[in-house]
Amino acid sequence: MTTKVAITEERDTRERLIEAAGQLFADHGFKKVTVREIVALAHANVAAVNYHFGDKLGLYREVVEAAITAQERTTEESRQAGEGLPADERLRSFIRIFVGRAVKHPRSWVRGIIFREMADPTPALDQIVARGIRPRLEYLGAIVAELLECPVTDPRVLPCAGSVQSQLVMTMTSPIAGKLKPGPPAGPVAIEQMIDHITRFSLGGIAAIRR
Repeated sequence: MTTKVAITEERDTRERLIEAAGQLFADHGFKKVTVREIVALAHANVAAVNYHFGDKLGLYREVVEAAITAQERTTEESRQAGEGLPADERLRSFIRIFVGRAVKHPRSWVRGIIFREMADPTPALDQIVARGIRPRLEYLGAIVAELLECPVTDPRVLPCAGSVQSQLVMTMTSPIAGKLKPGPPAGPVAIEQMIDHITRFSLGGIAAIRR
């Protein structure tokens, strides 16, 4: 019993450190955050960082890994939700999942880490692009290509996929978005209206490009 309790506490400490570090790194960047700030927020001690991660850089790598894993799960959920559906319904499913994520986790540090890496990149950005961003755009690009009735290599595909993704970014909570709109849609009706608007706008735009 003692061993099981110790293992649980150890795992909880590790998860608390990742969660606290994720929030602080997302808000301030890797260089400006100290280990003492992280352990204070996580209710842990400096020795725990050394034990679980080696040092602050090791902890940052784990935070980035957690962010990438979350991206991979969401992309895979989108694939599964759209399996067997026509392209327009796959697009709607893709949009539904990402709007749902934005509403459910309005202040996610996972997105904060991604945005921070875009603004102040570290070597971790390569992994974020390769495993988190590129597969998502490739999946969305395949849907767009089918709607455009063209190969995925067609130069129209990436701009159209980017236009869809940009609308999804606007549903997220961020300092800029907060000054431009009241916040994420609240309530089932507003969420459905947002999903429907982005879907219809995207399908209309893609149809216009196809013509």
